Amino acid sequence: MASAATQEIPAHVPAKKAMRLPFFAREEVKDCPQERMIPEMHNSLGPITYVTNIFPGDKPGWLLTGYQDTMALLRDPDNFTKNGMGQWSQSIDENWLVVPTEIDPPSHNFYRKALNPQFSPQKMAARKDDLRRRAHDLIDAFKGCGSCDFVNEFSERFPIFIVLDLLGLPQDRMAEFLVWEKDMLHTNDWEVRVAAVGQVVDYLRGEIADRRANPRDDYITRIFDFEVDDGRKWNDEEVLGHCFNLFLGGLDTVTTMLGNIFCHLARHPDQQKELRENPDKIVLAVEEFLRVYGPVTAFRIATRELEIHGQKIMPGEYVSVCTPVANQDPEQHHNPSEVRFDRKAPHIALGGGIHKCLGMHLARFELQTALEIFLAEIPQFRFKDGFEPSYFVGNITFVPRLELQWN
Repeated sequence: MASAATQEIPAHVPAKKAMRLPFFAREEVKDCPQERMIPEMHNSLGPITYVTNIFPGDKPGWLLTGYQDTMALLRDPDNFTKNGMGQWSQSIDENWLVVPTEIDPPSHNFYRKALNPQFSPQKMAARKDDLRRRAHDLIDAFKGCGSCDFVNEFSERFPIFIVLDLLGLPQDRMAEFLVWEKDMLHTNDWEVRVAAVGQVVDYLRGEIADRRANPRDDYITRIFDFEVDDGRKWNDEEVLGHCFNLFLGGLDTVTTMLGNIFCHLARHPDQQKELRENPDKIVLAVEEFLRVYGPVTAFRIATRELEIHGQKIMPGEYVSVCTPVANQDPEQHHNPSEVRFDRKAPHIALGGGIHKCLGMHLARFELQTALEIFLAEIPQFRFKDGFEPSYFVGNITFVPRLELQWN
């Protein structure tokens, strides 16, 4: 399942712990990685492995496979920083941070104090009617056709409508935004990634400047009134870092989760039927889907020389928060790749520790709403005749195309 590394391995890394893993190849595969690759990794790897292609551009870092080890890392901001973790601004020779994702304590506390009320469960629940309306509008366009291109016609559009509405960005540029998003998150070509980051940053800077000159009743304008610890209003670099965070997460994560969920339900008609007959199970089902199909591998950066399971980690080295792998830790869950709607198992699909996902309440409402309305409006579905899914593996694991059919 792994090939030997071809790049130079640091002296403190044992050769037997260094390898290139197919799971981070950033390419399409035929077998569901949650059912094959990830169990194989747990069977064959130790608790810590030096993976030469773990970061986009085939850059190296340490993979933790254990849930408890990953949680310990998430709870240790002193030894593991997020400052510059995504290499977003650095890649275009700038130095702003993604807010609050790349902010360390104590500054992180002040940013979250301003942001948490904006994304509280109550505020996100107030958007439920809009979520339901958006879902109905999209489904109405294809429910009489007997089939749909799920990714193009629903899962890409549904969450993005919500985020663009929140930010006050134009819906008619959605296709362009999606190209930028995919070029940032779904490529192994560093030049493509960098070009997309530059396009997004230029666009957001223009929107921020426009709001400064012409305030509107939208979220970007409201950010100008947010304060940090000394009462100072946020500057344009902080506003940019936060808008970039919402653009990055809001246009991709829920989309990929929806594709993963509905692909599973097409492959497992018994569980699809179970949710149709018991919609009260949807809330817990979403948590189990997040555990098994949570798509993101993120990172922390070691701030000093450390040891994990006897392995030396040097300052500046990347250590993974690989949610797809850690959430299937067999020491944490029985038959971890099995989806069970009664499991009530903990997971880190939405992060953990102080950096738990700012938009987690909105993400949950989006997933619950999509499941509820799609299952109510569309009959029992399956893969369209002649269609076979493929799966993208990398720092985001997802289904690139999903053709569904019913009737």
